[in-house]
Amino acid sequence: MRILFVCMGNICRSPTAEAVVRAKLDEAGLADRILIDSAGTGDWHVGKAPDPRACEAAACRGYDLSALQARQVSPDDFHQFDLILAMDHDNLTRLQAQRPGDARAEVDLLLRRYGADVDEVPDPYYGGAEGFEYVLRLIEQAADGLLAEARRRL
Repeated sequence: MRILFVCMGNICRSPTAEAVVRAKLDEAGLADRILIDSAGTGDWHVGKAPDPRACEAAACRGYDLSALQARQVSPDDFHQFDLILAMDHDNLTRLQAQRPGDARAEVDLLLRRYGADVDEVPDPYYGGAEGFEYVLRLIEQAADGLLAEARRRL
């Protein structure tokens, strides 16, 4: 199974999701069977490290974002991944507009698919540390549902 997490710039939400899910896959002994990655719909931050505030919030919970670098979603992603999970409706709309007609990937909202009280992971970029902590909590909750689905698909 191959999963891609997508937000706007690939420096806050999607790298956080990648790190959280990677850690949970490691704990479950599934890291060698499930490929995960993250990307952004925009190209503003390509090649850059995740936002320091995202790194700090993640590190406080034991997740490491330091090796990640932002990249932009490419047309090939729709053929290489089984599941592409957007953080918000804007990301989803952009992905659906880019999606080739013969794409294999399912495209959905992370939180809609994996049961949370809200549909979207809000963009914490223009806020403070509490926004990054909230994003992390939402992603951790969704990761449990994602892990359960991954186990069923294997």
